[in-house]
Amino acid sequence: MTEWKGMVYPDEEVELKDKSACSAIRADLKMCVLQSDCCKKLRKTPRECLLANDVPNECQALRNTFFECKRSLLDNRVRFRGRKGY
Repeated sequence: MTEWKGMVYPDEEVELKDKSACSAIRADLKMCVLQSDCCKKLRKTPRECLLANDVPNECQALRNTFFECKRSLLDNRVRFRGRKGY
């Protein structure tokens, strides 16, 4: 499997249609899991791969970052600290 290097856009003006909070992390996680051996070789769904923890460490880190981002949306202290993630 090739190493995940994040979302690569051919043109810098390309943006995600989804502008909601944590959407960039969600897109990176989605592409990371889809490019993993679990989805490509074993032909499992991304959900099955994530539930079985059968994804690379990069995807696990993105999953944790996505969780922290979503959790920060519910935290009232986010007004002072800012949302987690990118």
